[in-house]
Amino acid sequence: MKILFTFPGQGTQHAGMLQNLPGTELAQAREVLGAQADRLDSPDALKHTRAVQLSLLIAGVAWARELERRGVSPDIVSGLSIGAYPAAVIAGALDFADALKLVALRGDLMEQAYPHGYGLTAIVGLTLSQVEALVDGSGTYIANLNAETQIVIAGSDDAMARVAKRALEKGASKANRLAVSVPSHCELLAQPAQTLVEAFSNVTLSRPRYAYLSGSSGRVLWQPEKIADDLAMNMARTVRWQEAVIAANEREARLAIEMPPGGVLTCLTRQAAWEGESVSLERSGVEVAVHLAKRLRAQG
Repeated sequence: MKILFTFPGQGTQHAGMLQNLPGTELAQAREVLGAQADRLDSPDALKHTRAVQLSLLIAGVAWARELERRGVSPDIVSGLSIGAYPAAVIAGALDFADALKLVALRGDLMEQAYPHGYGLTAIVGLTLSQVEALVDGSGTYIANLNAETQIVIAGSDDAMARVAKRALEKGASKANRLAVSVPSHCELLAQPAQTLVEAFSNVTLSRPRYAYLSGSSGRVLWQPEKIADDLAMNMARTVRWQEAVIAANEREARLAIEMPPGGVLTCLTRQAAWEGESVSLERSGVEVAVHLAKRLRAQG
């Protein structure tokens, strides 16, 4: 039986999330980014996509490495959106310093393309076919397939608000604007993604030591060039988190540990017919995660 490390995407961030991190990742980030690294998780900084994404990268790598130091290593890693970057670092496919530079560029590209008036909205309680009918001709796009009845749309604030209103009228239990300021995971970001592809051509990736499970395709990728493509293009590709969880389940992963911040992926994992245990490191604590991991390994 295997262990899955999961890494969350935007919307889970909170002020102070880089305080009291284990390890030296924040110091390493300071070497690459300069003094700004110390302000990334301030309330003002987190209004910007670049700071949010860098904070999620640093936190994810720091906490996953802390688990490794305590004897808990993953067999599979997977991240939602920006979470794919710390996943690739922990898998050994992408150098942390390179990841910091690429994520800083990624955030800048996304924010420059849509500086204001755009984002994501989560619709809960409707099926994919129902949401597809609502977005048809609306100027919005399907962005995330997180669970059977949790689907995220991307677009302008006005267009999303109109779709959200119609979704609630059709029986959705929730239609919430997320804390994301860009229209991720749709063709609106195709051009910025191509620019990031060019940046990846100057970076060398390695074959991962742990299985890298794409949150965009739901498939395990081993070839460095395919992982580079997945990372560069995932901002413009639909997130298929439910498919990724099902794939991990089929590979006999029976413990999913979500890196901080938050516990969104833990909830989504449980909704995807997950056969094992799923815990949020931030909510359950490191000691609980270590205990569950050692128990799982003992069971063989």
